[in-house]
Amino acid sequence: MMKRIGLLSLLFVFTFMSVFTFNVSTTQANFEPQVETAILVDADTGKILLEKNVDQPLPPASMTKMMAEYLILEAVHNGQITWDQAVPIPDYLARMSHNQSLSNVMLRTDETYTVKELYESVAIYSANASTMALAELIAGSYGNFVKMMNDKGKELGLGTPLREAGAQYGMDDLEEIAEAGLGDFQFVNSTGLPNHLLDGYHAEGTGANEDNYMSARASAILAFHLINDFPEVLDTASIPEKIFKEGTEDAITMQNWNKMLVGTTYSDWDYEPIDGLKTGFTSAAGFCFTGTAERDGQRLISVVMKAESEGQRFQETRRLMEYGFNNFSKQEIFPAGMELEGYETIPVTRGKADEVSISTAESVSSLVHWDDEDAYSYSVQLDESLLDEQGRLIAPIEANQVIGTMTVEYIGAGEENYIQGDGLRSVDIITNEAVEEAGWFSLMFQGIGEFFSGIWGSVADAVRGLFN
Repeated sequence: MMKRIGLLSLLFVFTFMSVFTFNVSTTQANFEPQVETAILVDADTGKILLEKNVDQPLPPASMTKMMAEYLILEAVHNGQITWDQAVPIPDYLARMSHNQSLSNVMLRTDETYTVKELYESVAIYSANASTMALAELIAGSYGNFVKMMNDKGKELGLGTPLREAGAQYGMDDLEEIAEAGLGDFQFVNSTGLPNHLLDGYHAEGTGANEDNYMSARASAILAFHLINDFPEVLDTASIPEKIFKEGTEDAITMQNWNKMLVGTTYSDWDYEPIDGLKTGFTSAAGFCFTGTAERDGQRLISVVMKAESEGQRFQETRRLMEYGFNNFSKQEIFPAGMELEGYETIPVTRGKADEVSISTAESVSSLVHWDDEDAYSYSVQLDESLLDEQGRLIAPIEANQVIGTMTVEYIGAGEENYIQGDGLRSVDIITNEAVEEAGWFSLMFQGIGEFFSGIWGSVADAVRGLFN
């Protein structure tokens, strides 16, 4: 159990706050997204750099495929499937793949397709039938895969599924639940298409006219986990163009729908830092894009939803990214080995030394707005199980022994929010040197000293009491 150490800590925090709260403003004062909903996030910590209407569930179109990609990559990592494994193509998916009004690569029942080939067609070309074929391979049935998507969404912290949120109010129509602003996400298929475009082959337990839903926050959380859990996703998502089944009659050039990638034929929207992640469009969703970009080792994630045109979703993504790169930078807030004010040393009992010096085991860094660089404080918590009743560390003590934590707190005038959690960052506090336990003779004299010290304290208290 930890305990926050008394008045010195409190005094330090207030002193620190009084020194470092000047000239801090909200980080969003000079920027306004021109789309219905948008969010910008630090890909390392999940810190929200900008947000607008981020909790309204909306159709995400093919951004839904980010969850399918997560489950595909997870299945490969777990050894459930392999990249060179053949994927069966049922008749209905072969027929669907020939529907060129949808994004597809041509599939045949008598051809062999590997997991890798179909995954690339999903990540680069947003191929719908390919997504469904991989779903059946992994889960055994399409309905099972959709259930996996929703279960994984809860596990990753995307929020509350719309069905669960609506059930509390006796509502079962997903569109009505979303319009009421209830819930955070709901997957009804792996493609992002509304179910009525799946030729009747929608997942068991979903309605023929239902659609998928995600809020911008849920989309950002999904992208955050996808990038951090499986960073290799960007190896494929960043490919501007690739030929599917090259050398066969079904060969098709897969132009990445992310037209911000340098190397696509759409140079109007080239943006060098961008290397992912997933576009989407349906008439209900409008133009959507979950983007990610890296510059000078700093990676950002953005989500734009309900844009009015393809150009607007890319233009707004660029604006968001430039806002982030130009206004935020990675800063070391507190260094490793830092001396803690008021806690330069900790008293020791039963040791050959009377005190031990302590410091932080690691540095603390964060993506910080340029006018918030000094808007951070910290508090100290020592491990109570290592202390006696007087707050002294009990010897023996090892060098580099963890004795507590330093928790960093934002104290600026604006707000610091994270897509998950409260954003408080803690690092271990360690001892700088060892303190051996004193021998029995020294311990005896320590005990005698403490005994007489206690008596003297009691006498002094009694004398003071006579004159009060």
